[in-house]
Amino acid sequence: MVPPRREFLKTTAAAAAAIMTSSPSLRAGMPDDRSIRIGFIGCGGMGSNHLRVLSKRRDVQMAWVCDVDAERLAAAAKIVQDGSGKVAQTTTDLRKVLDDPAVDAVFIATPDHWHTPAAILALDAGKHVYVEKPCCHNIREGRLLAQAVERSGKRLQVGTQSRSTGFLKDGIERLHKGEIGEVLVAKAWNSQRRGSIGKTQPGSPPTQLDFDNWLGPAPVVPFRSNLLHAVWRWWYDFGCGDIGNDGVHDIDVALWGLGVESHPSRVTCFGQKNYFDDDQQFPDTQYAICEYPFAEKSGRCKQLIFEQRIWSPYVQEGYENGAAFYGTEGVLIMGHTSGWKLYGPRGKLLGEQTGSVDLPAHHQNFFDAIRDPAVTLHASVDAGLLSATVVHLANIAARTRQVLEFDPASETITNGEAANAMVRRQYRNGHWAVPKNV
Repeated sequence: MVPPRREFLKTTAAAAAAIMTSSPSLRAGMPDDRSIRIGFIGCGGMGSNHLRVLSKRRDVQMAWVCDVDAERLAAAAKIVQDGSGKVAQTTTDLRKVLDDPAVDAVFIATPDHWHTPAAILALDAGKHVYVEKPCCHNIREGRLLAQAVERSGKRLQVGTQSRSTGFLKDGIERLHKGEIGEVLVAKAWNSQRRGSIGKTQPGSPPTQLDFDNWLGPAPVVPFRSNLLHAVWRWWYDFGCGDIGNDGVHDIDVALWGLGVESHPSRVTCFGQKNYFDDDQQFPDTQYAICEYPFAEKSGRCKQLIFEQRIWSPYVQEGYENGAAFYGTEGVLIMGHTSGWKLYGPRGKLLGEQTGSVDLPAHHQNFFDAIRDPAVTLHASVDAGLLSATVVHLANIAARTRQVLEFDPASETITNGEAANAMVRRQYRNGHWAVPKNV
């Protein structure tokens, strides 16, 4: 089976404590009636990380926890009670959370196929949304999500916490100041050792799991033991592969540093299963290239490259996951969970910094944006769509073995009907969570 997600939030508790002591509103002891009331949907691996941090905050109140697995739901309720001393309401149906008018915001840490449907329902119910990455399971869903943000007037933060991490922000700022000249190419990579998910046959779901609710708007398929938990990401109907899991973090940082503000116009990707002999459907080896024409006033094209080897125990450029930025006057090598080094001409080291991912700071930015409309979100829906679209285009190119011509304005693939059909997905006929106009 796939091993647990690697621990990259080692300093979460310390960072949360720092926020608790540094925030004026928290030092003043914001009363409960001014707290942001949160409903939490999806309480698994990353969901539990969020809950452990959030339940200790005094400026938020964990009103609801929701999960379709009764054991995970009970564990989540215990995390909240242990951390806050208060009891959250529990449910297996997210609609109960959204129907509560006292809930100000929801956190969505479900499998990928639920991200956009749940987020749209929440926005339309008048809730602010923090949604895990990738923010959408397919390109069309992403556009519908952006439209929901616009019509609702609510704030949506995507869970790419690198955007709120100090050392990463410093490195990106140096890029944007031109310290390595004009950045023409960015390369992101995901090189780590995953495990096999094995081969299984259809069976009966465990008694604690509401499998029909877990499927939600996705097509109905038989239960398999290697569909969940966390293993869903290797199946087309429910996840986006590891490029949409860890890879999307690296792609997001690469796009941030590259400075592009639109989708690529041309994408290709070689990807297949070179190592694992199991049920997973996505490539274990993947190499994607995206072209952004005339991205700067210079009129030069820019490229984004993504490499993935999820069977490799070896780091690349000193980092398991990272991004490299190649400028006309130097290069910056960045590990998105640990640090960066900047080199000038002739390989001279001009600067370096170390650090760790700051999840509490990402929460703080979200809450600040809820309280003050003038606050800029670090990971807005627009930023989330740029990285998610690269994920989806790379996966489509790998499946079709095509060079895709993509129209950023209409968000359509213009040189292949079969490929363009994958911009959307098939949904469960008549399900209440299927987004409108899909």
